Amino acid sequence: MSLKPLLLPMLIGALLSGCAANYQPEKTYRLTILHTNDHHGRFWKNGDGEYGMAARKTVIDQIRADVKAQGGYSLLLDGGDVNTGVPESDMQDAEPDFKGMAKLGYDAMAVGNHEFDNPWSVLSKQRDWINFPMLSANIYKDGQRLFKPYQVFNLDGLKVAVVGLTTDDTAKMVDPANVQGVTFRKPAEEAAALMPELRGQANIVIAATHMGHYTNGARGVNAEGDVEMARQVKGFDLIVGGHSQNPVCMKAENVRNDAYVPGTECAPDRQNGAWIVQAHEWGKYVGRADFEYRNGEMKLVKYTLVPINLKKTVKGDDGKDKKVFYTSEIKEDADMLKFLTPYQEKGRVALDVLVGESDGKLEGDRNVVRKEPTNLGVFIATAMMQKSKADFALMNAGGIRDSMPAGKLTYKDVLKVHPFGNMLVYVDLTGKEVLDYLNAAAKMTAGSGAFPQFAGIRLEIEGGAVKSASIGGKPLDPAKTYRMALNNFTAAGGDGYPKLSTHPGYVNTGYVDADVLREFVAAQKPVKTAQYAPGDAVTRK
Repeated sequence: MSLKPLLLPMLIGALLSGCAANYQPEKTYRLTILHTNDHHGRFWKNGDGEYGMAARKTVIDQIRADVKAQGGYSLLLDGGDVNTGVPESDMQDAEPDFKGMAKLGYDAMAVGNHEFDNPWSVLSKQRDWINFPMLSANIYKDGQRLFKPYQVFNLDGLKVAVVGLTTDDTAKMVDPANVQGVTFRKPAEEAAALMPELRGQANIVIAATHMGHYTNGARGVNAEGDVEMARQVKGFDLIVGGHSQNPVCMKAENVRNDAYVPGTECAPDRQNGAWIVQAHEWGKYVGRADFEYRNGEMKLVKYTLVPINLKKTVKGDDGKDKKVFYTSEIKEDADMLKFLTPYQEKGRVALDVLVGESDGKLEGDRNVVRKEPTNLGVFIATAMMQKSKADFALMNAGGIRDSMPAGKLTYKDVLKVHPFGNMLVYVDLTGKEVLDYLNAAAKMTAGSGAFPQFAGIRLEIEGGAVKSASIGGKPLDPAKTYRMALNNFTAAGGDGYPKLSTHPGYVNTGYVDADVLREFVAAQKPVKTAQYAPGDAVTRK
């Protein structure tokens, strides 16, 4: 892993700053911050015509033109996780996404945990595709930062520092081989150490983070997020976040509106003098924060989440459901569309291969599969169990990235569920070891990517501990040997699970998870979703 020299860009930035106008204390500066986060490969609009980078460009260009015409300045920031989520993007190393961001005119982005889903050679290539910095102050290797920690922008004398921070959960969320020798320091500690330096150089300090927004700091098993950092570190004016993938719109102090409706008013969070914003995911919104700065005081004039062609389902005059825009339709930028189309076509040809069909939806939506057992969780775990001839299987919900629809299923549908290319592994464990592992799994809180989905086992969990367990219809026997199937990510200690990859009974089958799922789907004619209903196999109290 090689380090890019950071001194030269910082020196160039300093020289450019020196050429800019001087700050005028009595001047009212108008500053607009545009922001997105958790793009996850959505360079193209979805099947309903929602989001996509071509429509996003139309919105961004228009806002920037309006701000400039009124004498204001703007910065476009991203909260990280450009990688992973859509096969057309994944198979091309997110080239359309990173190059598309350069064309959209991003000024900086935070480094997300999914930027480490690929080997360093891919991440290095992605850095070369963009003309703006990837920022992270808290990622180190051999005592040196791997990324530029911050960027100072001089806007006609008004200096704005943007510092990047990445969740310290990253090491347990990615393939260990991709972060070997890399350390992720506590973001709040790094921010506190840097704050005097940032305040010494800039009038305004903004954090572009990939840490998550957890209402009132209720983070469960997740590492500390934006709320906790803002409370610990005084000096941020604005935190542009990502990672938790929700629109940060508050109903009251420390009460988030988790039923936010696109196009309605949105009030950002406010903690210890810092505004905190996040624009959901996938480019569904462009966040817009309009500020006025004068004599050291920063005032939020207006905040808006601009929906990018999001639609709702309504009943038509014929009584049938139809999709309509929440707000007015946004036309796609023709030049951006022309640029992206070849990438979309290249991916579509390879992925529109029929592999099977299902008589109903297999539920993998993030806000469901991370909170409760679902039929897709059982389906995937069953596929793993059968392929490895295991007694039971565990699947971390964070490795399930989408649902599978009713009807015809393509290879693309499979890869949307399993985009990471993890390997199917199994471990032969004693009953006592199984119980210890299940107790660790029982502590994984609902809402986190660590939340376990199971097949082949009945569990009663009470107070975060296993009260009873049975495998194959019989109570768990401490002296018996059982085979557990899981993926190599979880077995390596991913998502905070106990490490099993060094256990004497550990075996990597060599099968890629998507191929296992594809084979299992093809064997069903069709998939009968009722067979995989979780029922009361796993209960929690």
